[in-house]
Amino acid sequence: MEKQAGTVSALSAAAMGEAWARIRGRLREEVGEVEYRTWLRQMTLVGIEGDEAIVVLPTRFLRDWVRSHYGDRLRALWQQENGAVRRVDVRFAPERAADDAPDAEAPRANGLAEPLAGKPAAAARAAAADARGDWSAPLDPRFTFDTFVVGKPNEFAHACARRVAEKPASPGFNPLFLYGGVGLGKTHLMHAVAWAIRNGEPARNVAYMSAEKFMYRFIAALRSQSTMEFKESLRSVDVLMVDDLQFLIGKDNTQEEFFHTFNALVDAGKQIIVSADKSPSDLSGLEDRLRTRLGCGMVADIHATTYELRLSILQAKATAAGIDVPKSVIEFLAHKITSNVRELEGALNRLIAHANLFGRAVTLDGAQEVLHDILRAHDRRVTIEEIQRKVAEHYNIRLTDMSSARRARAVARPRQVAMYLAKQLTSRSLPEIGRRFGNRDHTTVMHAVSRIAELMQADAAFAEDVELLRRMLET
Repeated sequence: MEKQAGTVSALSAAAMGEAWARIRGRLREEVGEVEYRTWLRQMTLVGIEGDEAIVVLPTRFLRDWVRSHYGDRLRALWQQENGAVRRVDVRFAPERAADDAPDAEAPRANGLAEPLAGKPAAAARAAAADARGDWSAPLDPRFTFDTFVVGKPNEFAHACARRVAEKPASPGFNPLFLYGGVGLGKTHLMHAVAWAIRNGEPARNVAYMSAEKFMYRFIAALRSQSTMEFKESLRSVDVLMVDDLQFLIGKDNTQEEFFHTFNALVDAGKQIIVSADKSPSDLSGLEDRLRTRLGCGMVADIHATTYELRLSILQAKATAAGIDVPKSVIEFLAHKITSNVRELEGALNRLIAHANLFGRAVTLDGAQEVLHDILRAHDRRVTIEEIQRKVAEHYNIRLTDMSSARRARAVARPRQVAMYLAKQLTSRSLPEIGRRFGNRDHTTVMHAVSRIAELMQADAAFAEDVELLRRMLET
């Protein structure tokens, strides 16, 4: 063992640098450019002690992430380079870790970074760097502008986010307030802005956190009597992003601190981006002064997804995954899962994983089997009465005409459409549907269903009209 350690220690700086460059290159090939830049690029080789290679990173968060997700792979790659290296120690050392180190960078100072013994001011600087790394949450490398699918419901919010990413703190866009329901893309847009700013202007200090994290950090600062350090750290950022602001409703002290932070940053020309589930005016429970300040910039909403947007999202995700998903399956999912994009993507991911694991093609029957629990949860029980009411409103006839004996075309055709939709959207039998339409015979319902199907094939405009009614009833 001592002989091996001696062999390792005797490696020249050039040899260690070359080995380290090869290891980084292999990691980059294995994990991909985005993941490498996000988690691994800031690694620096300190040196080799005995049978252990020492690697440092600039924040404790990065150290913990690399240690848990890449530690085994680093050790395996080092052993391929030199069998005497049996362990890799990943440490936190902001003074010695490289900032955006070049990929082929050799270790410094005769093959080693500076010794781990600290400089006099190192502890204070390390604490400050670690504090920023602790309260600023990591960004998801998948959430960029390139992967955001734009459609009518989100195009305005997307355009505003793009503008802020290109010119932070522009007049009229500070703060930027994004609001909408769960899983519609608010967080994706916030991460996309952060990535765009970091890539375009690396010197800018961008901090993203949830409102919950903001509150917990503030409470911790109060308990430890370190509120001044908390304020200084938070107000030193260039771009502050706070997600799910509705979490602060009812937390008066935290709201007050956020209000003062908000004012300090805006007055200093720094950009603020906030998201919530409702617009500022509808967030009852927020202080009036905070609600007013939030609404003084740009407020952009993200509407519920349309069928067309869901189709585009599914097609984009399937293409990115390199999986051939039949059009029928994509259309089926877009029709059935209407609540939010997150659940829609989750369903597609499950289908793709199932296909990969079992080596089967994605089919409509397979999708119904694999996603039976999700689909059951999304099956909305549409009633015949609801169908009659919606169709009557759409065609501007009286609800009583649905069960009347009138046979004028202006009444008969909408009645047939309602029968057709009742057959398509409910599990009711033909005789029962007939009874709900003025005690008509089941053969009348059969004729109506057949007739509407024929008209939809022959007349595209009519088919679109019926399809619109279906979507309105299903969502």
